[in-house]
Amino acid sequence: MTTGEILQALRAECPIPSRQSPHADAVQAWLLDLLPELGFALDAAAVHRLSRGAFARYAGRLYPAATEADLRTLAALFTWFFLVDDACDGPEPLSPAQIRALRSGTVALLHDGPRLRQAGLTGPLRRLLVLAWREPRRRMPARWRVRFADAVARHLDGTWQEAVNKEAGRRPGVDEYVELRRATSAAEVSYPLVEFVSGRPLSDPVYQHPLLRQIARTGNDLLSWFNDLASLDRDRATAGGHNLVLALAAELAVPEEVAVERAAEQWRAAMRRFVALRAEVPSFGPAWDEAVNEHLDGVGYAVRGTIDWTLESARYPVGTAQPASGP
Repeated sequence: MTTGEILQALRAECPIPSRQSPHADAVQAWLLDLLPELGFALDAAAVHRLSRGAFARYAGRLYPAATEADLRTLAALFTWFFLVDDACDGPEPLSPAQIRALRSGTVALLHDGPRLRQAGLTGPLRRLLVLAWREPRRRMPARWRVRFADAVARHLDGTWQEAVNKEAGRRPGVDEYVELRRATSAAEVSYPLVEFVSGRPLSDPVYQHPLLRQIARTGNDLLSWFNDLASLDRDRATAGGHNLVLALAAELAVPEEVAVERAAEQWRAAMRRFVALRAEVPSFGPAWDEAVNEHLDGVGYAVRGTIDWTLESARYPVGTAQPASGP
């Protein structure tokens, strides 16, 4: 089987239902109008690339119940993270020092608001994040804002570590890579946004419950490894070994096509574990059960939404640029 055929097979095996916001296409159009207003220099090719990337449709798959206004906030946040990813992993990537400065400026803005300027975060990227952070900062309690900022910090720390590894020509082993990928994927950033959409933030003891954290980590692995399979052609040339397939091939000393099959089997095992763990979640009491279920559904939508969007978006070679099926 080709990698594309394996990805389609994994999608067919995924038991999580596919969802999409009815506002996704309208928000995608809004987003393309917004970016030039914020100072992003977009030629026709860049606009075409952003349009086919369908970041608002990605946000709509992860948060299908969001209002149109909230989906604008989420799509702006998603676009910020993808633009940062491109800056850190593109043809002329930011240096580790520049990524550290970006991390410091970003975390300072999330904690302290836009009043103070931060040297590491300037220009259109800063304006986009200021706009995207306005509603979460206004509506969500302090404990939630700290949790979100900490997740962003961990994500950018992982991005920095990957840049350091690449600069040194250091390729991580499988276990090290899996742990690093949990940071670079930004899945842990997406999970608290479920609470923003629902308006029901979890308490820290509930959010940090060991079983919920295990489910979140497994969901993170599922969406990350699927993405690694989809981005293999690109990562082979640019990732410096930071891809599950490449790490498996190097550590096990097997051909890449064998490593692709191993990665797919690892994904299938993680999906079985995800389903089993989800079935073990206890009641947290009437005050929390509904919010916990929304959180767990959100983790599931992050997995399924990543699968559907990856095969829909033109960001990856396997993308069809056609909407994936599902309600």
